[in-house]
Amino acid sequence: MKKIERAILSVTDKSGISEFAKALTEMGVEIISTGGTARVIRDAGVEVKDVSEITDFPEMMNGRVKTLHPKVHGGILAIRDNQEHVSQMEEHGIPSIDMVVVNLYAFEKTVAKEGVTLAEAIENIDIGGPTMLRSSAKNFRYVTVIVDPSDYEKVLDEMKANQGATTLKTRFQLARKVFATTSSYDTAITKYLETIDPDTDPYFK
Repeated sequence: MKKIERAILSVTDKSGISEFAKALTEMGVEIISTGGTARVIRDAGVEVKDVSEITDFPEMMNGRVKTLHPKVHGGILAIRDNQEHVSQMEEHGIPSIDMVVVNLYAFEKTVAKEGVTLAEAIENIDIGGPTMLRSSAKNFRYVTVIVDPSDYEKVLDEMKANQGATTLKTRFQLARKVFATTSSYDTAITKYLETIDPDTDPYFK
């Protein structure tokens, strides 16, 4: 088992995230984060790198583009014992990302509000979050992915018991939860869009 050295944290539900980040740093994990999550972590006195420091590219388009970058997804998706992958990471300055902690924009809560418009709903369709989650879950052999804050304690306990590493079994279980979550998320979006009539909705005027 390989010790987790670097984690990217980007969450909508920020409950427990600063405590989790602090516990990770105490185990020597470097924290990378985005926007509001980074602010919450910094305010708790935890050192954090903005994702833009890794990508050498600013967050832009009102946050629509933050983590969609080869230096993020290369670091997540690389097969660690594939020498070609390792060489490409070294060539392009891609750091390995061993843990991804993400939960998604609250789409269902948004569309449940009275009077919500299609434009508002669209802005609450998460793109970067599901992409990072799916990348991490696909590469669970090497990456620990957390989509549910209730798993923070379990992961920390396992890291403490294994010199900063998690087990393959745990990573698989966490990955399985990710795919269940992203499937449910896409289903919610589909069901909402099925309620929209392009012949009458003002968005199409």
